[in-house]
Amino acid sequence: MNTAAAGAPQKKIRIGDLLVQNQVITEDQLMTALGEQKKTGKKLGSTLIDLHYIDEKRLLQFLSQQLQIPLIDLAAVEIDPAVAKELPETLARRYRVVILESRERDALVGMADPTDLFAFDELSRVLKKRIRQAVVKETDLLGILDKVYNAQAEELSNLVGELHEELSQGDIDLGMMMQTSGGDDAPVFRLLTKLFEDAMRAHASDIHIEPEVDVLRIRLRVDGVLTEQVMNEARIASALVQRLKLLADLDISEKRLPQDGRFQIKVKDHQVDVRLSTMPVEAGEVVVMRLLDQSAGILNLTQLGMPQDICDSVRRIVRRPHGMLLVTGPTGSGKTTTLYSALSELNTPEHKIITVEDPVEYRLPRINQVQVHEHIGLDFARVLRTALRQDPDVIMVGEMRDLETSQIGLRAAITGHFVLSTLHTNSAVSTISRLLDMGAPGYLMATALQGVLAQRLIRRVCPECARPTEPTEQEKVWLEMNAPDLPADTSFSKGQGCPHCSNTGYKGRVGVYELLELSGDLVNALRDEDINGFSEAASKSGFVTLLQSSLGLAKQGVTSISEVMRVAGDQ
Repeated sequence: MNTAAAGAPQKKIRIGDLLVQNQVITEDQLMTALGEQKKTGKKLGSTLIDLHYIDEKRLLQFLSQQLQIPLIDLAAVEIDPAVAKELPETLARRYRVVILESRERDALVGMADPTDLFAFDELSRVLKKRIRQAVVKETDLLGILDKVYNAQAEELSNLVGELHEELSQGDIDLGMMMQTSGGDDAPVFRLLTKLFEDAMRAHASDIHIEPEVDVLRIRLRVDGVLTEQVMNEARIASALVQRLKLLADLDISEKRLPQDGRFQIKVKDHQVDVRLSTMPVEAGEVVVMRLLDQSAGILNLTQLGMPQDICDSVRRIVRRPHGMLLVTGPTGSGKTTTLYSALSELNTPEHKIITVEDPVEYRLPRINQVQVHEHIGLDFARVLRTALRQDPDVIMVGEMRDLETSQIGLRAAITGHFVLSTLHTNSAVSTISRLLDMGAPGYLMATALQGVLAQRLIRRVCPECARPTEPTEQEKVWLEMNAPDLPADTSFSKGQGCPHCSNTGYKGRVGVYELLELSGDLVNALRDEDINGFSEAASKSGFVTLLQSSLGLAKQGVTSISEVMRVAGDQ
C-alpha cells in the first residue's frame, strides 16, 4: 500500500478556484455549479460530476496532484476490518472516510473529500494520531463501509431479533397484531421496509421469503442470480407473510392454497409495483415478490443496448401497417421490457394501441391496457376478440399461450393490424416449431409473421475489477466445440470481485439478441410447414445467433466465458 506521508492541509483549499486556474473547468461552469450546490447541499465536487463538467476519475487525479497525496484504488486494497473500525461508523459515513493503515503514532486514511478541513480536524481529535491522507473514489468507499461495518446485515438481524422477541412475549394473537400494529414503529413494518430498501439499493428484480423448520431464508435476485441471507428466527416468517398478504388484499386465513396479488409501495422516491405470489410448503408459506420500478420509466429500443443493425431492423418491422413480431426467450430474459420499448416508440396520437396482459406490468399513458382474469372467463382469446372490435392499429398480447390465441393474433396481423407478442422458446428457429406444434397453420404464419426476436440477459463484468484471464480447461473444450474458428490467443475478461460489485465480479446486465426476418426461402419453407427446410434456410440467411452475439460480447470484455456458457450454452 502506498504510505507516502502527507500532513494536514495548511489552509482551506478552494477546489473550484483551482480547477478554473488550471483550465479544467470554466468560470461560467463554476458559477453554475455553485448555484446548483446551494439548492442541493451537495459538495462542489459531486455537483461538478453530476453536471458532467468533470468525471470522477479526473477530479480525483487532480486532487491527488494538487494536494500531493496518493490516489488509492480501494478495489485493489485489502482492508482490515479491525483497523477500519477504530473509527466509529457514524463518523466514517458522515465524513466519507476509511482507515487504510494504523500505526502507533499515525494513520493513513482514505477520504472522498480530502479538502474537508473540519473532517480532518475531527479525525485527528478522535484517533489522537497524525493523519496521513489519501484520496479515494466515493462509490468504492461506501461499498467498503457497508462491508466493514456490515450495516445492512446487522440492521436486518436486529429487526428480525426485535420481531422475534415481540412474538415470544406470551400468547399473541398474530392476526390482531398485524391489523393493529400498522404504525411505522412496528417491528414487522420496519423489517419489511428494510427488505424493500435493500432490494432497491441492490437493483434486485425479486425478493424470496422462504421459511424452513429452523431458519428463515431471505433471497434477492440481482442480475438474474440469487443471493441469500439466513435468519435463525424461523417464527417471524408467518408475521411477514401475513403482513404482505394484508398489503396485497389476500385472504390471511387461507394457508393451504397458493394466492396471487399485487400492491404499490414507495421506496426512497421510487414508486414500486409489487407482484406477490404465495405457495404453501411444509414449514409455512413461501412468498416471492417481483419488483417493478414504475419511476424508472420505459427504455426506448436504442437504450436497450441492441446492436444497431438489429435495432434498426426491429424499428422498421414494428412501423409496418400490419404483421406480427414475436419476442422469445425464457422467463426473466427481458421480453416484456422489449415489447414495452417498442410500444413507447409507437405511442403517438395517431396510433390506437391495445394491450392484453397477465398482469399489466407498466402503466402507459394513451394505451388501453387490459388485465386478463381467467377465473371469470376473461382470458387472452376473449379479450383479443373484443380488442379487434375497438379499431386498434397496434395490439400487444402478453403471451401466445394456446392455439386459439395464436390463431386470432395471426389473423389480426393479416387484416390491417400490427401485433406484438411473446413466446417461451429457446431460439428464433425453435419458435416456428412451437407454433406448428400448437396447431398454427404454416400458410397463416408465412403471411402474418414479419420477424422473430430471441433474446437473453447476460451479466456484465464489473469494470472496476475486470482483469484479463485465460479460459479454464473446461472452457477451452467448450470453445473448441462451439467456436472452432476462434483464434487461440483471444483474450477474455473476468471480474475479481470488489466493493463496487459486492464481490460478485459482475455489475448489471446487457441483452443479447438474434433477429430472424422472414422472407424468401424462409417464407416458402414455412408455407410448406417444412421445418428442416426452414432451419436450413435460416442458417443460410446469415443472421447472428444468440451464441455468436454472446461470444462477441465476451471477446469485447463485456462479459465472461463462464457467463456465456451459463446463458447461451444450450444453443
